[in-house]
Amino acid sequence: MARRLRFNGSGSGNNGCPTLYEDLDSGEFVVQGVLDDDPEDAAQLRHLAPGEAAVVVPRELLANFAPKEAIPTRETIGFDDFDGMFSTLAHSAWRLETRRRYASDERTETYRQFARGEAVHWDLDDPWCAERREQTALGKRYERVRIVDEPATPGQLYLLDNARRNRAVGEDIRILTRAQAAELTLPDDDFWIFDSRVVALLHFDDGDEITGIDLVTNPAEVLIYCQAREAAWHHATPFERFEPQVSAGE
Repeated sequence: MARRLRFNGSGSGNNGCPTLYEDLDSGEFVVQGVLDDDPEDAAQLRHLAPGEAAVVVPRELLANFAPKEAIPTRETIGFDDFDGMFSTLAHSAWRLETRRRYASDERTETYRQFARGEAVHWDLDDPWCAERREQTALGKRYERVRIVDEPATPGQLYLLDNARRNRAVGEDIRILTRAQAAELTLPDDDFWIFDSRVVALLHFDDGDEITGIDLVTNPAEVLIYCQAREAAWHHATPFERFEPQVSAGE
């Protein structure tokens, strides 16, 4: 069935091109414009499926005629797409680590070394480290604030040791106590911010296993997380100067 389209505006006058139309039934929008069929441009587009095309749209068309209401925008992505974001980002990735335990850590040999009270031997030539070094050499920034309880949990103490590896490959790691995070009213979410434009929310189950990732792209929502980043980064302590409290059994 054909759409019922309403003309919303043009980037080049009332009869110009490109133009924006609204589907009166679904609320979706249709853009009429010039195809971007440059092969080099196409190679940079993510998730362009067969039958899809890219249309060049001037900024003023969306600024003047697109809807202005704030719509919470979230998209669930797979783990492979999420991993790819760390090499395709333009300039920065920042994380707030809020959990007391990450189950995936405990399946590693480095965690077993840590649990036995041995010195942990970090492989600085593994693929993860190699990619981080490559990206930071391009001038990209990778930063984290880790929230630590008082006393620190075993998982948090492991990550404090792990920070040596992060720093060795170019990441900047800082620490906040749980009490400081509460005073700053930081979100409970565990998340990454990429290029100050998109937030990746990490979801976990009751067993501390990561279960999924949602991307937040609405600018108003992203701004809230960026404000949390600024507060956390300002008050956090570089991991080298942080002295964790440990329980009597540690």
